[in-house]
Amino acid sequence: MKIHEYQGKQLLADAGVRVPRGVVCKSADEVAAAYETLGGSIAVVKSQIHAGGRGKGRFKEFPEQPGVVLVKSAAEARENAERMLGQTLVTIQTGDEGKQVNTLFVEEGLQIARELYLGIVVDREAGGPVLMMSSEGGMEIEEVAANTPEKIFREPFDADYGLMPYQVRNLCFKLGFNPAQMKQAGKFLPQVCKFFADNDCSMAEVNPLVVTADDELVVLDAKIAFDDNALFRHKPLLELRDLSEEDAAEVRAGAAGLSYVNLDGNIGCLVNGAGLAMSTMDLIKLHGGEPANFLDVGGGANVDQVTEAFKIILSDSNVKAVLVNIFGGIMKCDTIVEALLTSYEKVGFTIPLVVRLEGTNVDKAREMLAASGRDIVSATDLTDAAKKVVGTLSA
Repeated sequence: MKIHEYQGKQLLADAGVRVPRGVVCKSADEVAAAYETLGGSIAVVKSQIHAGGRGKGRFKEFPEQPGVVLVKSAAEARENAERMLGQTLVTIQTGDEGKQVNTLFVEEGLQIARELYLGIVVDREAGGPVLMMSSEGGMEIEEVAANTPEKIFREPFDADYGLMPYQVRNLCFKLGFNPAQMKQAGKFLPQVCKFFADNDCSMAEVNPLVVTADDELVVLDAKIAFDDNALFRHKPLLELRDLSEEDAAEVRAGAAGLSYVNLDGNIGCLVNGAGLAMSTMDLIKLHGGEPANFLDVGGGANVDQVTEAFKIILSDSNVKAVLVNIFGGIMKCDTIVEALLTSYEKVGFTIPLVVRLEGTNVDKAREMLAASGRDIVSATDLTDAAKKVVGTLSA
C-alpha cells in the first residue's frame, strides 16, 4: 500500500525524524494562506500523487507547469495552484495517461548545502532490510546504479536490532560527512531504519535527503509503501489509503477477496493459486501471447467470486480471449465448472473462452463442460491451453 508524501512525512515526524514544516491544501486559496502561515521568503508547492518524477513532470492542460514549483509570494503560490489542482500530471512513472492532482503540499524552503539519496528495501539476498545511500541525491537511483554504481553504499541491518553505530560510521565516512553531520546521522539513520521495521514497510525512499547549511539532515521528499500482508498489525495505516490513486479493477478485486494485478496484454487469466497463475502467464508468453492480468481466485472460490472475477477481466477492453486454468485440490473440479457455467450465464461471454482443468473429479467436470452446449474450448493440459487461447487471437 502506497501513501502520499505528506502522509509519509507526518509518520516520519511522529517517529522523531526531521522533516520540513508543511501544510496540506485542497484549494488555491488554501495554498496562498499556507504560504503566509509558513512565513518564509520561499516555499515549495508540491503535487501529491502516487508517482515519482513530479518535479520533472508536466501537466497535460498546462505543458509549462511543473508538478513541483518554488514560489516567492502568496500570489505566485495561488497562481501555480490554479494550474495544478484538478489537472492531469504526467511523469516518468504515471505513463502518458497521467494522474489527476487533487491535493497540494506547501512546504517551507530550506537552505540546502547538499543533496543525498536514502532508500530502504527488503532484500532477498540479504535476507532482510537494506539501507542504501548515495551522494547523488535528487537523481533517479536507477540512473546512478547504471552509470555510477560505486556511488551507492549498502548496509543490511537486522529488523529487531536496527542499524548499528558502526554501520552509521561506515556510511558517514563514505559520504564524507563532517563531525557535526556524523552526530546528526547517528540519530537520524537509526530512526529511519526503526520506522521501516516497526511499520512493516516494503519500501522507503528519501530522495533527496538534504544536509542544511547548519548541518542538519532533513527529509525533503518521502515515498513509503507498506506490506499489504502485514497491515492487519497496523490498522491506523489503512486510514491513509487513497483509493483514487489505485487501479479501480485491483481495488474491486480486493473487495471480492481476489488477488488481481492489471497487465498490458490481451489474454485474460483466471487461475487458482499464485504459482499456477505465474506459470500460466509464462506459458502464454512462451507461445506468443500477452497476459492481460494476474488473477488468483484462491482455493475456495464460490460462484459469486468467479462471477466477479470474470466481470473484472472483461471490464478491460483490451481483453480479447480468456484462459481459465484450474487445479482442483481443495475445491473439486466439478464445483469449479458449476460456478464457471453459472457465472458464464450471468456475465454473457462474447469472446473466446479456453478452460483447462486438472485434479479431483476432473473427468466429471469435463463431461459437464461438454454437455453444457456453451461455446467453451476445453484443453487437456497447460501447454495445450496456452496454445489454444493464443490461437483464438489469430483465427
